[in-house]
Amino acid sequence: MHHILCGLAANPALSSELVDRLISIADDDIATSLACRADLSRAQAVALAERVDESAAQLAYKGRLTAVDIDASVWPDAALALLDQGVGRPEWARLLAADPVRERREKLAACPGLPSDVVDTLAADPDVHVVAALAWWTTRDVAARLAGHPHAEVRRAVAGNEATPPAVLAALVTGEGLPATRRCLVCDREKTPFVHDPQCLRLDCDLPPGASCDGSHESTVHDMRREALLNPATPIEAVAGFADHPSMLLRWALAARRDLPPQACARLASDPTPGVRADLAENPAIDDALIRALADDHDPDVRRRLAHHPRVPLDVLTHLARTAKIGTTLLPRISASSPAEVEELAKSTDPAARMLVAQRRDLPPEIRDRLADDPDAKVVKSLAPHPGLTEAQLRAMVDRHGVRVLAKVATNPDAPPALLEDLVRHQPAVQKVFREVARHRRATASALLVCLADKRARPIAAGHPALPPPVIAELLADADWQVVEAAAANPSLSPAVISDLMCQQ
Repeated sequence: MHHILCGLAANPALSSELVDRLISIADDDIATSLACRADLSRAQAVALAERVDESAAQLAYKGRLTAVDIDASVWPDAALALLDQGVGRPEWARLLAADPVRERREKLAACPGLPSDVVDTLAADPDVHVVAALAWWTTRDVAARLAGHPHAEVRRAVAGNEATPPAVLAALVTGEGLPATRRCLVCDREKTPFVHDPQCLRLDCDLPPGASCDGSHESTVHDMRREALLNPATPIEAVAGFADHPSMLLRWALAARRDLPPQACARLASDPTPGVRADLAENPAIDDALIRALADDHDPDVRRRLAHHPRVPLDVLTHLARTAKIGTTLLPRISASSPAEVEELAKSTDPAARMLVAQRRDLPPEIRDRLADDPDAKVVKSLAPHPGLTEAQLRAMVDRHGVRVLAKVATNPDAPPALLEDLVRHQPAVQKVFREVARHRRATASALLVCLADKRARPIAAGHPALPPPVIAELLADADWQVVEAAAANPSLSPAVISDLMCQQ
């Protein structure tokens, strides 16, 4: 019965009176579904929060509760939700800055627009995690001030804050101009030198695997530099030299920088770590020569990521489509292709080129129709979801290519009901077809009944409004709780059945 109630709580056909009844018996799970209702009134939101305290924050995030509804001493997490959105009250921030629960002070520290006195209080918090949270999200001036904090964890957070001034970020990388760091999370807890065992079995230990300190706070300093490398506000002049650093993680962070100079790109292109080369391959900073060099990389992920480069030449992209597992996705270079390039790709003798352009969903009708008759199944599979295809064209695809295109044809938004019914009865069957038809807006009751026989499609079909009400009612007794919830949430569920279910409470 609990799963039925959770489903009913999400059912858009539920009357306001029945919503009230559900609120009166709600637990955490039911409250989660109720809080997502678009028709929840302010009075109902307040009643739900009073019934289930934990729902108040969710309701605040969704705009169901506003500042006039909230007492921060009663619903501190809801007050934090509004502060996080910049619509809370200053007095709440002052109250929460002294909250005994550290996690609340941490969340407060990440909120925008805090009063200056609250910022000062958080910056002096006795728990370094709170100060670090402030350092991650605070303003330019406060970040600059915290860069000289004696704790390395705070400096690491400053290094990741994009509001930190570039000169300060450069100083964090080099250490020049800043007072010496005196503590880190490792030496706060352990006698140095200490290296945290990656297989540590202590249940009360939350140090990262491999964290270490010999007095120089080396693991936290390393992480601080990595944050600075990932931070686009860090001057590239301060970090370009890390292309030759012995730390793979630092080189990897550098490879994603969009402002890399050519020399750093060239060094990273020959990095021994495939992940470094893969991030570089997708980086707009690399030039055509490096693009062509990386196209022959032995690692498949490097080649796959290169296919997502926004400026990859079309001939290279076609080559990659044959040698890398790109998947069914519209690549940036194809999306940006000019009309002439689209025509060129569509007329190519290489099926890989035609397959790439077939992923577009804005093809001119003449090109779309030409590709619909393509002899290569991979091309047709890419094109099948394109809007505007007629029933005759979609059926011709199935007749020519069968199971290879069946699931993609089922995703076409213009697929007519009769075709969907035929797809679910196709022999041999394709399991994914049942799931696609089960979520299709044009699916008929006849097609959905077939989908119910498939274990993975059954929960999807159970929620489809075209399913007959008697069948929906039967599914309320299904052995699968996901099916039960989906059926209970189905807007076509009979009002009489809903009323009977509520009477059982």
